[in-house]
Amino acid sequence: MRHFPKIEPDNASRRVFLQRASALSLLRGAAPFGLSLLGMAEAAAQSAGDYKALVCVFLYGGNDYANTVVPYDQASYDQQYALRGNLRIPRDENLTRNLLNPATALPGGRQYALAPGLDPLAGLFNTGKMALLLNAGTLVQPTTVAQYKARSVPLPPKLFSHNDQQSYWQSSSPEGATSGWGGRMGDLLASGNGNATFTCIGASGNAVYLAGREAVQYQVTPSGAIAVRGITSSRLFGSAAASATLEALMTGPSAQQLENEYARVCQRSISANAQIAAVTAAANLATTFPANNGLASQLKVVAQIIAGRGTLGARRQVFFVSMGGFDTHDGLLSSHPRLMASLGSALSAFHDATVELGVDRQVTTFTASDFGRTLVSNNDGSDHGWGSMHFVLGGAVKGAAYYGDAPEIANGGANDVGQGRLLPGLSVDQYGATLASWLGVSASDQDMVLPNLRNFGTRNLGFV
Repeated sequence: MRHFPKIEPDNASRRVFLQRASALSLLRGAAPFGLSLLGMAEAAAQSAGDYKALVCVFLYGGNDYANTVVPYDQASYDQQYALRGNLRIPRDENLTRNLLNPATALPGGRQYALAPGLDPLAGLFNTGKMALLLNAGTLVQPTTVAQYKARSVPLPPKLFSHNDQQSYWQSSSPEGATSGWGGRMGDLLASGNGNATFTCIGASGNAVYLAGREAVQYQVTPSGAIAVRGITSSRLFGSAAASATLEALMTGPSAQQLENEYARVCQRSISANAQIAAVTAAANLATTFPANNGLASQLKVVAQIIAGRGTLGARRQVFFVSMGGFDTHDGLLSSHPRLMASLGSALSAFHDATVELGVDRQVTTFTASDFGRTLVSNNDGSDHGWGSMHFVLGGAVKGAAYYGDAPEIANGGANDVGQGRLLPGLSVDQYGATLASWLGVSASDQDMVLPNLRNFGTRNLGFV
């Protein structure tokens, strides 16, 4: 498998990063928002000769791991549902057809199946296009249950809090973080793109994951580019002349430095809108994305942008999409199956689109979530947890394989902190570093992208 050359500190990307950081420091006293403006400058260097993209699929609310990846061997199944009670998924043909067949079996005869609704993903796993991470989550350093209970090692701040764990997953910092590890990768890789604006792209609103220290996330909607009202979406007051006047006011030169920066940002927005609108309109995908599926709509526009990578001059891109509804304190058996069906069909369609575009080996998609949930039922649902199971899919993935150890099924067992809240065996930093390495981020730069990585002996989990 061909890999993008590692970006070493003397590479153009690194030089651009340091030059921007130096330039930004000069503006700190004069203009707070100027810190972001210089980071939006386009870099002309073409340091990458191929194309790769990461697509983060964030499941907001904390996905219930136990009813997503279900123990299938009879002993484990019985053990789990002795604790889960009325949250049982029947061990029938719907579960059997989603039985996972890894190239290397788990110890002790343990088996897993994916929940009904995730049928397409079971097929991708069994054909080697998807891997499964067992028990991954936020950590500061490797931690044991005894250390957790004694509070004798640093722990992620505000565990079990939605906002803070969403932020810690995406940025390695609690709520209020200003940059995420997707954006920090963008800082290093933007100079390899013809237009740095299209390095970090979100299709579901603002996400700290895509914010760099210099890289600025570019947002689109499932319908495509976000238009500049009165200029690119429609004529101002129905008049072409009025629209032209508005554009001249927004983009014209000024003797004031900050006004000039504002004009540059406006011009960039107008130009980016035209480019994204053109590539999405030209991307006539034959792949059918499911209707009435918000995640599928987001992934469709991502596929359309990837289809226009040549026009956009993109070599390395980081995308963020999301779906909500995973805070299943109640009604789990009615809501979670629908979420699984939406997730499975959306991810499958997106994978099909990458195959259609001939980039399935160049696009890697992975899931993330606030946290897992409790194994023990609260009667009608499950409560906030910690570690969880995650999917990584794409043609470059070393699939039909599990990464990490299968957790013990217990309440207060060897690797949970009570109620089946899994103490993660794999950290987000290791997860992210494996993806960053594939994307082309050097080992030394990974410590900047993922600040807790230096605390872990194994940096690369080897799934891609």
